Amino acid sequence: MTTGAQRPFGVDRPAARPPTPRFQQPEDAPDRQPGMNLRSVVAGLAASVGATALVNAALRRRAPPLSPALDGTQRTFEWNGIDVQYAEAGDPGDPDLVLLPGINAAGSNGEYRAVFDELSGDYHVVSPDLPGFGTSERPPLRYSASLYTEFVRDFLARFDSPAVVASSLTAAYLLDAADGLNLSEAVLICPTERGGPDRIPALRELLRAPVVGEALFNLLTSKPSIRYFNADHGYYNPDGVTDEWIDYEWRTAHQPNARYAPASFISGFLNSDVDLEAALRDVDAPVTLLWGREADIVPLRRGRDLAEAADRRLVVVDDAKLLPHVEFPEQVLSVLDDVLER
Repeated sequence: MTTGAQRPFGVDRPAARPPTPRFQQPEDAPDRQPGMNLRSVVAGLAASVGATALVNAALRRRAPPLSPALDGTQRTFEWNGIDVQYAEAGDPGDPDLVLLPGINAAGSNGEYRAVFDELSGDYHVVSPDLPGFGTSERPPLRYSASLYTEFVRDFLARFDSPAVVASSLTAAYLLDAADGLNLSEAVLICPTERGGPDRIPALRELLRAPVVGEALFNLLTSKPSIRYFNADHGYYNPDGVTDEWIDYEWRTAHQPNARYAPASFISGFLNSDVDLEAALRDVDAPVTLLWGREADIVPLRRGRDLAEAADRRLVVVDDAKLLPHVEFPEQVLSVLDDVLER
């Protein structure tokens, strides 16, 4: 018999300890996950911005310098520090006829490509690329309707009693400027005072932004987008638009600083405050309204209302939308001959 405390039969072992959970942070340790997520997001954004900048640069390299869309002598009008390019053809001794193109994201005086040469046989024809578009200089301004109204007034003041053809939104600028001009005749093709929504400053600034804005504008002026907009409201038969012209529109929209004027257009800052009905009544020159019957953005009923209210002549071209002078040049040339010779 032994004395003292007895041990149980077997091998002595240390007392069991509760297992320590693996990968468990102490309760008072800071949570690192938000910081890690933020770094991941920042890194992802930086990579995305870098990739977007590379795509933008690649697109710029693909777009060569823009050649004039119209034949004829190419001249420069220096206006308020902006070099405005214009095409001139015909005998300077013939009556002056100025062709003012409309405004869109890929706009240029090439809008008159189907009638320019033919008109130069009887008229001294001049057609500018508006400031910020085509082959004209494109400074990074915040373009406005008043800028274009002033340009139209100053450009036309160089001619003695010119006849003028103006398209869509530019027709409103012409009417706004007409009070100080001595016009012999005006032909307005689907005139409108609105080319976009009510003013959206944030949208304009977004499109002007260096990387994101350029990328967004590149998307809006991709060849599929150009084809879509042409079919949606430009042409009744978009199959008649050649691949060469689509390529030209793409190239003009990818020149340096190409997005600044369209940024104001798309965001509503080029909408005119002119009252078309009142201006049509007041202009001191014969005016003819020329409309595509299928036009939807500026529908024919608008043309009928304007013609009736202002007592002006309305000529309708069947199977055409906003660009009857491109889709049916021979018909439009016949109308112009009739109007300008009367």
